[in-house]
Amino acid sequence: MTTKSDFFPQDIERQIEMDFLRATELAALNTLQWLGKGQKEKADEAACDAIRGMFDLMDISGEVVIGEGIKDEAPGLFKGEKIGLWRPGSPRFEIALDPVDGTTNVSKGMPNSVSCIAASAPSDDGEPCLLDIPAFYMKKLAYPLQVRRAWMKDPSLPIDINAPIEEVIDVTAKILGKEVRDVVVCVLDRPRNQGLIEDIRRKGAALRMISDGDIAAAMAPAMRTSNINLYAGIGGAPECILSAAGLRCLGGGMRAQIWPRDEEERQSLIAQGWGKQLEFQYMSRDLARGDNIVFAATGISNSPLLEGVSVEGAIAKTHSVLMRARSGTVRFIEAQHNLEKKTIHLRSTQIERKI
Repeated sequence: MTTKSDFFPQDIERQIEMDFLRATELAALNTLQWLGKGQKEKADEAACDAIRGMFDLMDISGEVVIGEGIKDEAPGLFKGEKIGLWRPGSPRFEIALDPVDGTTNVSKGMPNSVSCIAASAPSDDGEPCLLDIPAFYMKKLAYPLQVRRAWMKDPSLPIDINAPIEEVIDVTAKILGKEVRDVVVCVLDRPRNQGLIEDIRRKGAALRMISDGDIAAAMAPAMRTSNINLYAGIGGAPECILSAAGLRCLGGGMRAQIWPRDEEERQSLIAQGWGKQLEFQYMSRDLARGDNIVFAATGISNSPLLEGVSVEGAIAKTHSVLMRARSGTVRFIEAQHNLEKKTIHLRSTQIERKI
């Protein structure tokens, strides 16, 4: 006896993708109470509680392969944590997530914070789809689809993590048909990026600096709704993997390289077997493998990727993006939540309650 599934393979990501989106929506809504309150740990805790609560309702066998809290020991969902119902036959998923990318921004009531999840069904070869790199930071360069396609046609173009940023800006301007002064480069405002910032200013490109939240910023060059053309500089390694997953869905490109903070971390990475990879230049497909990737994000405060949560009376409005690598579909979803009726299932309470 044949069944429908004999003719049409199961598309697990399509079946479950909306639940990942609901998780980021609930995280954003539950975090809103801490916006501008100066308590980033409380904001992180609220987002994690909401995401865990949603995962408790999902019929998946999921495992966190890249969590948050790695750099600052903040509340978070950590590597190896099992999520979902784990019932027999439940689909397996690798999960990478950042319940609040931009916790400092949330605590200060500033722009550029999102909640995001990347998920992938396991690959056939048994290798991880979402690469867990045991480093704090990576050097990154993210660029739009047009630049990626141009490099694929001509690999001699200086689209390279170690190329002078002036050359990268020049070739990007040419590909996009812009003047150099109109090329917008986004950089995380940190002392470790100061040399890069000075080079961009000296070149005369348009510089946009952010204080936190580099997942949305790294994805922005591939977003048609964004005016950012390049993202460059040193930022978090876990955030780099999430950005790569999003870029795989969007079609943009990324180069990244492990950036040890000091000799002690370098030696630690070598001891863990990462010595040969220290000079390796990763592309987005190296960091987020396969075509079974789903990426969901909801804005908490306004960012280059998404508008933040807004509330008027009893209605909270969220702005989210839901993407799949297999189809390349990018859905922007605006949802209106009636706070007089909306309930949320938190891990901490194990009950449905009003937000």
